[in-house]
Amino acid sequence: MTDPENTDFPLDETGQPLIGHACVHSYLKTLDNSPGVYRMLDETGKILYVGKARSLKKRVSNYANPNGHTPRILRMISQTRRMMFLTTRTETEALLLEQNLIKQLKPHFNVLLRDDKSFPMIMLTGHHDFPQIKKHRGARKAKGDYFGPFASGGAVNRTLNQLQRVFMLRDCSDSMFNSRTRPCLQYQIKRCTGPCCGKITTEDYAATVKDARDFLQGRSSNIQASLAKEMQAASDAMEFERAAAFRDRINALTQVQQAQGINPQNVAEADIIALHMEGGQACVQVFFIRANQNWGNKDFYPRTGQGGEGNEGADPGEVLQAFVTQFYDNREPPRMVLISNAVDDPDLVAEALAQKAGRKVEVSVPQRGERADLVDNAMRNARESLARKMAETATQAKLLRGVAEAFDLKAPPKRIEAYDNSHIQGAHAVGAMIVAGPEGYMKSQYRKFNIKGDDLTPGDDFGMMKEVMTRRFKRLQKEDPNRETDAWPDLLLIDGGAGQVSAVREIMKECGVEDIAMVGVAKGVDRDHGKEEFYRTGKRPFALQRNDPVLYFIQRLRDEVHRFAIGTHRAKRSKAIGATPLDEVAGVGATRKRALLAHFGSAKAVSRAGLEDLKAVDGISNALAEVIYGHFHEKG
Repeated sequence: MTDPENTDFPLDETGQPLIGHACVHSYLKTLDNSPGVYRMLDETGKILYVGKARSLKKRVSNYANPNGHTPRILRMISQTRRMMFLTTRTETEALLLEQNLIKQLKPHFNVLLRDDKSFPMIMLTGHHDFPQIKKHRGARKAKGDYFGPFASGGAVNRTLNQLQRVFMLRDCSDSMFNSRTRPCLQYQIKRCTGPCCGKITTEDYAATVKDARDFLQGRSSNIQASLAKEMQAASDAMEFERAAAFRDRINALTQVQQAQGINPQNVAEADIIALHMEGGQACVQVFFIRANQNWGNKDFYPRTGQGGEGNEGADPGEVLQAFVTQFYDNREPPRMVLISNAVDDPDLVAEALAQKAGRKVEVSVPQRGERADLVDNAMRNARESLARKMAETATQAKLLRGVAEAFDLKAPPKRIEAYDNSHIQGAHAVGAMIVAGPEGYMKSQYRKFNIKGDDLTPGDDFGMMKEVMTRRFKRLQKEDPNRETDAWPDLLLIDGGAGQVSAVREIMKECGVEDIAMVGVAKGVDRDHGKEEFYRTGKRPFALQRNDPVLYFIQRLRDEVHRFAIGTHRAKRSKAIGATPLDEVAGVGATRKRALLAHFGSAKAVSRAGLEDLKAVDGISNALAEVIYGHFHEKG
């Protein structure tokens, strides 16, 4: 892959920088018909747009022509002052590179998928005689069978709960399994067959695992018939308690099938992707069909590359193509992707997905039959979800206008940051920051701060807040000194009264940031919820009417940052409680720590163990055994 990029601004005959169509046209003489990726930049060097082309020269020539463009593209061209190019061997490579650059650079005029979380799956481990069934999220590194994706963690948990009632597979970790001397509560409530204590043979457990695997692959009718046959046999043998157990398992299996929702008959494995656009906004609904079962859906709201509020974004075909290629950037595509709108290059998209999956991937817009019905159902959900989202956004915009009016801001804030601390008498102290804006809570922007100040007096809230604010804004100044991104807040909410606001103001002065509005939120008379008082520098405190929507909005922000701070503190405290001296030994990670604890029973026993005893532990080499022995020996 070559990079013939020009980093200088093209100039006209008088030495002035070329702009718009003239700027684009100036690059034609240096381009050929190679496939590749191009970037369009404004006068500050900010990336406006990233695109791919089968022929870079033809695509740039199209932009150089002032006619035949949508208003969005015309705005983009008018702001262009420079272009950069990367050639690739094939158009498929160009498409994949384009989507990587879009996700990395987030250009203003590109369609951008903003929710990029992984989806949970169900996993049957493959390294044990008695496989564990569990929820899995992330890369498929461990050996085993993976089933999914599911739309949410809740969908996985509900399915796992029902599957344990049907198949009674263990869900405990290997370390817990190895340390059991008697069955746990799961065995008592008939959610596990007790393999840890020899309550089931390896062969019988393997048969149950096969049934679970068959069910997750869509072959459930045979399982039901087998369970019904065993129930009848137990009944005929007058073993009514055993027959009742089979009856309960059949009922649980039926509930699982019903919980999957609308199950297609002729679509075994597919993702259904439907788009609805309205008012420059877009909603994409994705339904996951696996093993002829509907495993849930999730909605996404990609940015449509409007190039400004109120402007028209990309057309549906471009939005959907960008969504599909970005969505499968870090996910394995299914064998079939059914979409609601035709994309610009369907064969190219299918080829890119096939290259990622290592097998054929069908991408189509169904016109009739069951597949079309599935897409229509997804379309209806997308339309309804976008309507709800737009209503929520309108309400949020009204609230932000109310915030601006209540606190004398020049304009409605686009980014509100709220801060809080949490600790118990100074122990395990953490700071928390949440962010809210026109679309509600921006959870991807939440931040937690482990308080590091060794010189702080335990319980010194002012000192903790100083550390949090200093770290936050020193980093902002380093990463974005010119405030070109949307990472800078318009309003800070501080939990506290005049003292806290004054202290934070001094901290901000030390950081060289004095133009950001801040408000202290303090409990009012008798610390009554609803009588909050608001403090600003140099102004008298005031309160809002109890029924004012802005008051409720501020209360929700304060409660949310309080919840986030407490949750972070509890997680840190739990981790500290679960810490052992083994955590300090170099070369002992989670796996080896489990092996040592399973072998010796406690960290104290490990510290007292002899060198030869340490060498006898599975997974502990002679060299590491000497390191462990030396670590505890030196400490006495």
